[in-house]
Amino acid sequence: MEVLRTVAALRQWSREERNGGHAIGLVPTMGALHAGHASLIRAAAACERVAVSIFVNPTQFGPNEDYARYPRTFDADCAVAEAEGADIVFAPTVEELYPAGATTFVEVEGLSHRLDGASRAGHFRGVATVVAKLLIASEADRAYFGQKDAAQVAVVRRMVADLRFRAEIVVCPIVREPDGLALSSRNLFLSAAERAQALVLSRAVRQAEALAAAGERRSSALIAATRRCFAAVPEVRVDYIACVDWATLDPVEIATPGTLFAVAAWVGQTRLIDNTILS
Repeated sequence: MEVLRTVAALRQWSREERNGGHAIGLVPTMGALHAGHASLIRAAAACERVAVSIFVNPTQFGPNEDYARYPRTFDADCAVAEAEGADIVFAPTVEELYPAGATTFVEVEGLSHRLDGASRAGHFRGVATVVAKLLIASEADRAYFGQKDAAQVAVVRRMVADLRFRAEIVVCPIVREPDGLALSSRNLFLSAAERAQALVLSRAVRQAEALAAAGERRSSALIAATRRCFAAVPEVRVDYIACVDWATLDPVEIATPGTLFAVAAWVGQTRLIDNTILS
């Protein structure tokens, strides 16, 4: 497995592979790879060649967020990527993706200010910008994302459709710990006590799933039941509980198959998210 550091090197690799008749699968990550990322890399093997990007993107962090302390485990990440079958890792510097004086950003209006975008100003502008840069540089045929970041998926899908990128966006299921906690690089920040408290997110999501499966379709009832679930763990501070159309992130009054039910909450100083697609 090769590590590439520049856009020019990534583009050259991609064009050589595509000229050889190989499809390119891209797995964009910020590193600190876990089993969820590994599942994306394995899914990308549906393409003949797999590129994994490792880049902690500064533009998607707010001034008071955790950019400086975000886990950086590059050597271990490369080992995971190689073990799961990646052909290359793209690991640029900040200066490589954001040249001095850069003033161009991508913003998906409307969607970027809902759910996580409502509490993290500028977050989705940073996400859309870096994903656009990665898609342009890699000329990927498919890009793989996890359902855990469902709001991010909605933003990226809209951007790809609006800008006519060639890449197909492939969404893979949430990977969980045996006790239900959704895997996240930020789980590394949790103390033992916080780790136990964090399970309320997956319990809340399962509560909504169970009610929907029993026939409850009113969003207000699903949200109210979830709030009661969170109330049992007062140490956890809810950011949002939402029942929305996955394509637009607009709230819905009645859940239908494909409706996104999503939660976000602070566990200590760590913000976690979870969701389910109701069926």
